[in-house]
Amino acid sequence: MKTLTTTLAVAVTTAIVALPATAQEKWDLPMAYSGSNFHSVTGAEFAQCVTTGTGGAIEITTHPSGSLFAGADIKRAVQTGQVPIGERLLSGHQNESAIFGWDSIPFLVSSFDEHEQLYEVAKPHLEELLSEQNLTLLYSVPWPPQGLYFNKEVNSVADMEGIKFRSYNNATNRLAELTSMLPVQIEAAEISQAFATGVAESMVSSGATGYDRKVWESLSHFYSVDAWLPRNYMLINSDVWAEVSDQNKNVINACAAMAEYAGTWRAKEYTGFTLAGLAAGGMTVQPAGEALMNELRAIGETMTAEWLEAAGETGRAIVDAYNAAQ
Repeated sequence: MKTLTTTLAVAVTTAIVALPATAQEKWDLPMAYSGSNFHSVTGAEFAQCVTTGTGGAIEITTHPSGSLFAGADIKRAVQTGQVPIGERLLSGHQNESAIFGWDSIPFLVSSFDEHEQLYEVAKPHLEELLSEQNLTLLYSVPWPPQGLYFNKEVNSVADMEGIKFRSYNNATNRLAELTSMLPVQIEAAEISQAFATGVAESMVSSGATGYDRKVWESLSHFYSVDAWLPRNYMLINSDVWAEVSDQNKNVINACAAMAEYAGTWRAKEYTGFTLAGLAAGGMTVQPAGEALMNELRAIGETMTAEWLEAAGETGRAIVDAYNAAQ
């Protein structure tokens, strides 16, 4: 990661010529995850890139860990102009539109390459929806494949009954229902406390989230199931974006392209590193057993059918385009 950061720093100074100092705008950028999380690190580098590349004309300050706005409130804050820019997990807003949950369709994709193909066909539909909400997408970075965390050994769906399960979007809430777990709405910044106090006992998430939050202090098992690869999105208020000069838009777009590349690289590299970190912390880290996977895939088929019904023609177009490309 240090090598990549150095490379990006060189790219910023060579590819973007700093502009003369002008009237300065200060943008606050809320983020839901801890400052050490790779999404937040990437966002901080993006902010510095923009600040440097615009010659300080636009100075961006990041606010990780939900310190400025809670994760669930970030999108609305950007949309209504409370802040000009912010990063958010859009699958947390499927109550607004099922299309926001395109990246949480269980077991449709299980690798970064497959996910990237799905993103390419979903992106135009997503950008159209965001535009209707006064939002412009700058860049997006995937999470590693999602696995299941528990504080006991789990070999079947029956073993999950009654477990308090961290929910953060419609997909996780429905997964809890179909496995007879008890969904509890918990934002990323609250994960450590929730597990330490017993408010939650399980979650589906990447190794990165568990590693950042040191969940081995409360949980004992991680099962790789590659359920889906959700994405975080860097969003800017469209009215604010319209007022940005063409020159500064070019800078921001260049920084965004580098951030998406760097963040995606980190997601891939971080996968193995964080799973090793969970094991080093004392957790049992292993693939889910065949019996459990078969049960989860059956649940995934139910959830996929439900998502397609909710997403309508647009959702069907996304899945059909993806399947046609395989």
